[in-house]
Amino acid sequence: MLRHPFLPSYIRAAILLLPFVAYGYYLLAAVCARMFFARKHPNGNGFSPPISILKAVRGVDRRAYENFASFCKLDYPDYEILFGVCDPDDPVVPIVRKLMADFPSRSIRLFTGLPRLGPNEKASTLAHLAREARHEILVASDSDTSASQDYLRVIAAPFQNPAVGAVTCVYRGIAAKTLGDAMEALRISSDFLASVLVARLFGGMRFALGATAATTKQRLAEIGGFEKLAAFLLDDFELGRLVSARGYRVVLLAYAVAIVMPAETFAGFWHRQVRWLVGIRHCRPWGHFGLLFTQGLPLSLLAIMVSRSGREAASYAALYFVTRYLVAWSTAALGLEDSTLRQKWWLVPFVDAATFLAWIASITTDRVRWRGSTFQVRKGRLTSEDAASGR
Repeated sequence: MLRHPFLPSYIRAAILLLPFVAYGYYLLAAVCARMFFARKHPNGNGFSPPISILKAVRGVDRRAYENFASFCKLDYPDYEILFGVCDPDDPVVPIVRKLMADFPSRSIRLFTGLPRLGPNEKASTLAHLAREARHEILVASDSDTSASQDYLRVIAAPFQNPAVGAVTCVYRGIAAKTLGDAMEALRISSDFLASVLVARLFGGMRFALGATAATTKQRLAEIGGFEKLAAFLLDDFELGRLVSARGYRVVLLAYAVAIVMPAETFAGFWHRQVRWLVGIRHCRPWGHFGLLFTQGLPLSLLAIMVSRSGREAASYAALYFVTRYLVAWSTAALGLEDSTLRQKWWLVPFVDAATFLAWIASITTDRVRWRGSTFQVRKGRLTSEDAASGR
């Protein structure tokens, strides 16, 4: 414990108070999670307009065929699946072609050799697919996502309300047996989701999540299409923000899809966190700053260092663990039914430590790595360093 004689009393008092902001945040997030997941899924009452599912793909994700096949088995009367890839020689192309052969009754189309419209390859590919889509409702879903049979019925239901401009849903990670995967799955279910639910409580839902971002052709045209999003790092965030700015509702459903983690190392986990946090800093700078006060672990450790007794220090440790695991259990185990928390619960403090260090790193850089390429971020927009250097 720190007993520095020159530490002013008011600074010590501030250090001892700050952790309670994080503990309060954890408690609030736990309450938000219980209220959010207590809601029933909308059933649509038979509302089932035709839908186009858009899949921008690149490379072969873990369980790629199984992920794609889950979208071919949906319980929905009329939908199509459009796959798009920039490189016609991409190794994912044969997998999509096999899918088309295995599900001949399903409307599946593949578009290859699509030219880039901006540095964000995913948004660029989605722009091409949206032009080719036959139906009004568009559901953009990440390539690593797996869906249950009722997926489209749940996603379509909110569009009965003409005030709804976009629909998105929560997700949980299916981790491989790697440290990076386990930490990323825990961060998604016990940390990221908590921040989403608290942000939704105070500011409304003004963004979308990449695992599922649904909108209509009309709403998409009003915001400038996916073409406008091809310059941004967080294209899903921007989609929801622009739709909300037009006065439409963005609906977050208490319905979880699964994303299959890529069996990544700790380094992969680290680059993912820095990339996301750099994007948040550019899109929502005050929100990025506010994340500091949700970091219960470093704030508690700092308070423990200036505590005047072992009992006081132990109280801070206990408060961190109790409130942190309360929100983790409420969001991950009870809300998302994520088995990773039950199996790797002891990793949560390490995830918190890594997330805090990534937050610090995100202040010091504007450079991110994304699918093997390096980018500079300016006001949320991407500039490819590889393209600039001629690589």
